[in-house]
Parts: sequence; C-alpha cells; structure tokens
Amino acid sequence: MSSSKSHNSVFILLALLVAVLALASASAQNNPKGNLIIIGGGDRGPDVMNPFVKLAGGEKSKIVFFPMASEYGDSYAGERIADMKKFGAGTVLHLNINKQQANSDSVLALLDGVTGIYFGGGDQARLTGVLKGTRTEKRMHELYMNGAVLGGTSAGAAVMSAIMLTGDERRATRDSSWNKIESENVITIDGFGFIDDAIVDQHFLIRRRSNRLISVILEHPTKIGIGIDEATAIWVKPDHTFEVLGKSTVLVFDATGSEVKRDATGYGLRAADIRMSVLRAGSVYDLKSKKVIRLSN
Repeated sequence: MSSSKSHNSVFILLALLVAVLALASASAQNNPKGNLIIIGGGDRGPDVMNPFVKLAGGEKSKIVFFPMASEYGDSYAGERIADMKKFGAGTVLHLNINKQQANSDSVLALLDGVTGIYFGGGDQARLTGVLKGTRTEKRMHELYMNGAVLGGTSAGAAVMSAIMLTGDERRATRDSSWNKIESENVITIDGFGFIDDAIVDQHFLIRRRSNRLISVILEHPTKIGIGIDEATAIWVKPDHTFEVLGKSTVLVFDATGSEVKRDATGYGLRAADIRMSVLRAGSVYDLKSKKVIRLSN
C-alpha cells in the first residue's frame, strides 16, 4: 500500500471514530439517568412525595430545595422541608439565593453529593430569573444526567419544560383569562429544559387551562402538551416514559401529526386531528412514540 493510501485510510478511520464518539456523546446527553417528579400543584400527598423521596435515597438522601418562586421565601421553605422529612428524607437544605450567588463557588459546593432537587410553587419566572444560565443550572443538569431526581410543584412543574408557560397572556379579557385559542397570546420564555419534547402546564383541570395549552402546542406542533391537575404528578423515567401518580387526571395533547393553519390576518388558529389522552394514576405514556402504552383500570 502506498504512503498516500495509508494516510487516507488512517484519516478515514479517525473521522469514523470521531463521528462514533460524537453520536455516543449526543446519545448520552439525551438519556439522563435521573428521574423527574412533576406535580400539578395542590395537595402533595404520599402518592406523589414518597416516590420523590425514595428515588432521592430516602434517609440517605441529600435534597436541595429552591424556594425562590415564592415571595415568602424562607418561611415557605420551612414547611416544605418538614413535609419531606415526614416522608423520610435525610438531609434537606434550602437555598434561597440570588443570581450572583447562583454563580458562586460556595453554592456549587453545597450541590456536591446532592441526590434530589425540588422546586417550590409561586411564580415560575422568579425561579428561572435567578437560576437560568448560571453555573447552578448547569450543575443541576449534570446531577440529573448522573442519576439525581428532580421534583417540583406548580411553578416548580412549569420550569421543567424547555418552553415554559409564564402564566401571562398578551390579550387577556376583562372578565376571564384563557377563554380563546389563539396564536401569539400565551407568553412563554425559556425554562430549564429537563423535559424537552413536551410543554408542561399545571393546576390543569381545576383552573380550566385547556385553551392555553392547546394554543401553545399549535404554535409548537413538534411538542406535546402535558396538563397536570392538582394532587397529581407525572413520574418521567430515564427510558422517556412517564407514569401518572396521584388523585386526579393528566391530559396529553398531541398535534404532531395534525394539520395546523393560522388566519391570514388576526390570530385565529385552526387544526385537524389533534390527539388527546386522558390518563389517571397507573397509566404510562411513551414520550418517544407519543403513545399510551398502559391505560390504568
């Protein structure tokens, strides 16, 4: 074999090796070892909190609670920590921090060995306003990839999506909110993106938020919409399935195969063949195939 052919063969082998490593890296980034417990708000009973604490390691767990969504901060954190202790948690720290602290070595050090992270309720934009784009957010993703469980309720559920509902709309009417299905009305910003293939809504049935979530998924038809009612959660597992936990209902809207049109003028949305699934505790949904793989009795 000539020298030039030998060099070409080596170059091709190296290129193939780099491509394989890149694919393996991308696959690893899309396959976290951790779990998500995403709670729709309201009552946080044993059927939603026991799995979170157990996945975090029970009495051996080290859980960090971020209370910044709530204006009550530390006092609110005390109640949530007591709840987790009631369900058997080990060490529970609360970090009521600002953006500067979220980039500090001291806060990063407190995250060493963390097995669970929990986001409280309130205003989800407060949480992302402090943590988004910081070293703390990057570390949370690393912990999730390596096996930590992340949980959140209400605002702490909304932050899980890459596309995050803020709770605001551009054209609210005087008498009612979310009384229309329209484009460019629901205000979204970047969430933490622990779940990237879906948009999460909370307090869903009790606050009648279907119009809001349908509007958003018609604007982002590659994402499914997951509406989680109060006292209810989804447990998102490393295999990209989720199981419904709790007392009420989860609705899933899938417009990925739908025909979606917008009015030539104005904001009206039209769509055909949107799929909807109504799920209760024990039901399992596959986020990859976008299908229910077990419907509970």
